Amino acid sequence: MAVVPMTASETGNAPSAIETTSLELTILMPCLNEAETIEICVRKAKSWLDASGVSGEVLIADNGSRDGSQALAEACGARVIAVPEKGYGAALMGGIRGARGKYVIMGDADDSYDFSRLDAFVDQLQDGADLVMGNRFKGGIAKGAMPPLHYWLGNPVLSFIGRLLFNIPVGDFHCGLRGFNRASILALGLKSPGMEFASEMVVKASLAQLTMTEVPTTLKPDGRSRPPHLKTWRDGWRHLRFLLLHSPKWVFIYPGLLLLALGIFTSILLSHGAVDITPAVQIDIHTLVVACFLVVIGTQLVMFGALARRYAMIEGVLPDASSFKKILLGMELEPILRVAGVIFFLGALGAGVAVSRWAGSGFGPIVYNDVMRMLVISLTAVTVAVQLGAAGVLASMLNLRR
Repeated sequence: MAVVPMTASETGNAPSAIETTSLELTILMPCLNEAETIEICVRKAKSWLDASGVSGEVLIADNGSRDGSQALAEACGARVIAVPEKGYGAALMGGIRGARGKYVIMGDADDSYDFSRLDAFVDQLQDGADLVMGNRFKGGIAKGAMPPLHYWLGNPVLSFIGRLLFNIPVGDFHCGLRGFNRASILALGLKSPGMEFASEMVVKASLAQLTMTEVPTTLKPDGRSRPPHLKTWRDGWRHLRFLLLHSPKWVFIYPGLLLLALGIFTSILLSHGAVDITPAVQIDIHTLVVACFLVVIGTQLVMFGALARRYAMIEGVLPDASSFKKILLGMELEPILRVAGVIFFLGALGAGVAVSRWAGSGFGPIVYNDVMRMLVISLTAVTVAVQLGAAGVLASMLNLRR
């Protein structure tokens, strides 16, 4: 058995250049102890290549198998490369870098996906799609092929969140059978070593505005006697965590703006006195306190979101956001400090007036409709000013390296 070692360009974070070859397609399978199923998967893929007339190869990205999977795959005609870095994503990225085809179709080596029916993927790729996703819910999921928790909750919920946060037209966000243009995917700089690699590919392809399509595919129970590598709660959380960390506008900015608008509206409404909602319901100073808290929390979330998005743009983690670019990259220290200074001055002035009125009453019980109302609003303004000033300083610190 001869396992092909990774070259220097195949083990780095990104290739220095995209190699061109005469091969049109690489069928890529990540492998970790798949001796029970690797042969049938390779044979199906080889048979399809022969029948379709597509010039291609079957590539096994081995992640340290100890059950002889490598020798079995080579005996069936596959090429094997060793990927020392552990993890589903690491194995796939090693395989993508080592692939010789213009296009790559990846799929698990557990015989759950049908490698003898890949025509729809190739057709879409040849028509110009950068990423072609399989959809198991449209193609058919055999009984016992997917745990009920994944079928009814995990996949639908995570796919919905992905569509909501990133406007991705994909119904099955985590299908493991997918095809793509190798050069386009390498250009994304994918880095996730674990199962969340599946989400990273789709999210970054969408953010980079790659052409994405979807084709029906089938899923049947895998042929392994051992438990799958996928861990439901751990890997589900890693997928969700990845989605949230790459969408600061939904995690911070939009919720913050909503709280800020609600807090400001309610504060203005109650700034001069109590308001009767119904003959039996009245809102007053206590609701004003809650509204001021909403203003503070909303400001904090918006600032966090702006800073997170700015950092992601500067570091190249996320592409430029055209709708926010001028605002985010225009967060210079001096203008922010001037705005913060005005708000701080007005807040401090209002607090001073409130304390002065309290002193005029001999520092007796605070009158809610007068002193307390002004004091709450004024201290909120001071707090917001401090938040803005601190955010301005931090935004400027992000640029120090440049």
